[in-house]
Amino acid sequence: MKRAERLPVSKEYARGVSKGETVCKVALMAVAALVFCGFRPAAATPRGSAERSTSKPAAGSGATASRPQGQIQVHVNVVNVPVTVLDKQGLPVIDLTRKDFRVYEDGKRQQIRYFSSETRPPLRIGLLVDTSNSAVRVLKFEKRAASEFAYDVLGEHNSRNLIFLQTFDSTSSLVQKFTNDPDLLNSKIRHLKAGGGKALYDAVYDACKDQMLRSGPPEDTRRVIVLITDGMDADSHHTFDQAIAMAHRAETAIYTIGNVPWGYSSPGDDYLRQLAQQTGGAAFFPLEHEPGTDLLSGYLAHGQIDSMQTNKGLGAETGIYTADRMVQIADSLNDIQEQLQNQYSIGYTPTDNVLDGTYRTIKVVASRKGLILHYKPGYYATPTN
Repeated sequence: MKRAERLPVSKEYARGVSKGETVCKVALMAVAALVFCGFRPAAATPRGSAERSTSKPAAGSGATASRPQGQIQVHVNVVNVPVTVLDKQGLPVIDLTRKDFRVYEDGKRQQIRYFSSETRPPLRIGLLVDTSNSAVRVLKFEKRAASEFAYDVLGEHNSRNLIFLQTFDSTSSLVQKFTNDPDLLNSKIRHLKAGGGKALYDAVYDACKDQMLRSGPPEDTRRVIVLITDGMDADSHHTFDQAIAMAHRAETAIYTIGNVPWGYSSPGDDYLRQLAQQTGGAAFFPLEHEPGTDLLSGYLAHGQIDSMQTNKGLGAETGIYTADRMVQIADSLNDIQEQLQNQYSIGYTPTDNVLDGTYRTIKVVASRKGLILHYKPGYYATPTN
């Protein structure tokens, strides 16, 4: 192969190269001087941590302040605490300010550095639907309510919020991974079918471990599970306490909706209340009130009709569900959506900033009396990989 001919080099270009070499030599000498004087670059920190700064960061993240040359940067975690505030009637309270809140970590008061009642981190919601044998009669109404909830939360297809769909019977199954497409989610909801055992605790454990822990840094999102079930468990490999512990590790609030009809007591109701209380969520029992006497618009339940034989013949022993039941479940989902829309975002940098893996408890107090607060009970002080 013929060797390529060298292009002629002008004197002006040669002089430029010579000057460039001189500049490079000077720069190298400056770098060497800095090394000799003991300058070290900033130490790397775990992803997801935020630098100490006097300015407010973008929603859900830390801000980087400019540093004088040669100063080592210091990084600390920002703990994000979404707080829902309700009045005695259960309605959201939306007129509070930063001064109305106090935050404590392990009993020590923390300085609230970031506060917002308008800009909130996006939602990461797990919609967990009971598809066991006990849900056969109610599933069609839950599906309609869940579809409405998906459209309310996601709205347009470019929503910053994401929802995943998971069902559980004898095992838990991921039906749809995180998406902001309400049409796609609705199509998956419509095809749900019931039948099989019930592994409730496994469903909560798996949702937190496999989905929530992989949904991004907790300070950048609000993690929520919406659980529709009767609260009973028969087939789980994980215990109730293990499910709670995983929810704590994933910093996920659980909102429960009980689907047991009026007239029946269920020990599962207590478990649903505990799941909500211990994770910073709320429990709803839309069907626990007495139904009306209008059998066309209400639903039948034990004791509503004098003749028990007639009651059983109508199917009231397990409940005959009509449009009224769907509306009540949809109302509970709407209440959850409204609470999430009106949360306060509170952020602080803990006084104990050592990431030693311990669990830190959180307590939020409002100065105004008579209010009900829901917030995550704590977090694990571990670095984000």
